[in-house]
Amino acid sequence: MVAMINDCAFVGETLLKYLPSGVEWKHIKRGRGIWDKTVGLAYKILGVKADIYHAHYLLQDCYMALCLGKRPLIGHAHGSDLRSALKHPLWGKIVRYNLVKSDKILVSTPDILATAKEFREDAEYLPNPVDMQVFYPKPLVEHDGKKRVLIASDCNWAVKGTDIAIKAISKIKDEVEVSVIKHGVDFERTLALARSLGLHLNILSRVPHEKMREYYWSADVVIDRFKLGSLGMVSLEAIACGRPVITYVSSKYPEYKDFPLKDLKVEKDIANAIMNANEKLWQKEYSYLGENHAPKIVIKKLLSIYEETLSSVIE
Repeated sequence: MVAMINDCAFVGETLLKYLPSGVEWKHIKRGRGIWDKTVGLAYKILGVKADIYHAHYLLQDCYMALCLGKRPLIGHAHGSDLRSALKHPLWGKIVRYNLVKSDKILVSTPDILATAKEFREDAEYLPNPVDMQVFYPKPLVEHDGKKRVLIASDCNWAVKGTDIAIKAISKIKDEVEVSVIKHGVDFERTLALARSLGLHLNILSRVPHEKMREYYWSADVVIDRFKLGSLGMVSLEAIACGRPVITYVSSKYPEYKDFPLKDLKVEKDIANAIMNANEKLWQKEYSYLGENHAPKIVIKKLLSIYEETLSSVIE
């Protein structure tokens, strides 16, 4: 019996969906309300008896499971918990406690692995799975207009580098039609920056997760983030939908050695990559996706981690 606690970017939900049919599981979900994140969450965790517990995000979800004696416990870091919460005077103490006390630590992207290893040498990178039943390729829609570019990640200059994307796209503004989703702390700043550069943006409303594929299918090329050097879920799901993705992937991470487009940070280079994005690039990206982020690949690794964690606790 696997107890999946909370979620992040639908990773937990996808992992459960693709577990072998003989594996029983329960997903402990919560909302954003203060009760649901505290007493309500503790009550849900307390009432579950499982062979292994898998907590997403290294804050209260993981901490409560530890305090309630739910072991063996896997703490799964997803980014901001190690990039920012770890530095917070209060939340940082909780994150550090979870890093040290969990029976196993997983990270969702290579850029936070080194941070996790400062506390746990046995921390491992588990690639995020992509639900290929929801996100799957569709042929490009033929059209005679400008190249259709979708900025699909939320507007966040510090984390996603949306400002870098806007500046790069403005260099080819006469050759592209650009859409952006109304989401993120820097959405208004992004619109203002685009206006100042003479770049028109089509504004799209936020949609449920599975509906994002409609946006991907309507684009010729998808733009993701340019700050972290790691692949986000936007990139992975857009590639799964049959669209080439332009994003910054750092060559310093060996996990990305087979990804075809790396170290893309300079605005001029980003603009050129957008204009040159084609079926050939997508095929290479899709090959990488299938070899590293297909559910069956990720689940095989996860089950091995579960077995090792259970064995180490028993010993």
